[in-house]
Amino acid sequence: MREIPIPASSWESLPASTPEAEALTIRPMRMRDLAQVVLVDRLSFSLPWPESAFRYELVDNPHSFILVAELAQAELEPQVIGVIVIWEILEEAHIATLAVHPDYRRLAVASKLLLAALRISLARGARLATLEVRSKNGAAQGLYRRFHFEVVGCRPRYYRDDNDDALIMTVDMHQVDNQGRLYLEMVRGLAE
Repeated sequence: MREIPIPASSWESLPASTPEAEALTIRPMRMRDLAQVVLVDRLSFSLPWPESAFRYELVDNPHSFILVAELAQAELEPQVIGVIVIWEILEEAHIATLAVHPDYRRLAVASKLLLAALRISLARGARLATLEVRSKNGAAQGLYRRFHFEVVGCRPRYYRDDNDDALIMTVDMHQVDNQGRLYLEMVRGLAE
């Protein structure tokens, strides 16, 4: 298995907003997480990735990295409750998938994963972040808009299960707002 250098500062200091989140760790995926990652993906999507796709991204794709959200609970084994896969394409971080276990949504887990992934991508030279999201998935679109993603295109009938369109969303991570704040300063509080 290949090791991807990911700066520890990218995930160690994420703020907690609930008692459950205090035990939440965002870290690089390990092979032993595979079954739990596949479960989260299957519970999240009507067209989940096969196990082999996650295995490929983790082991064989030199242009990707995967982070998981792991929840530690008293007297229980830690549980993977979220995952994000990033493809690094030149100066672009392409968010290939982002999923959170249904029992742990609305606790800022997706925001924490996204912020950690964007921090790492910036540190590794990405300028833009891009993704596709279902046109009917208003919750996901809302998350990405809070992170300043904008719709820049559409892939008609992209999702084969229901022919839903995919909206292409992107953000320039080198942008500066009218107060002179860099991108990460603008979105820092979104993971709380």
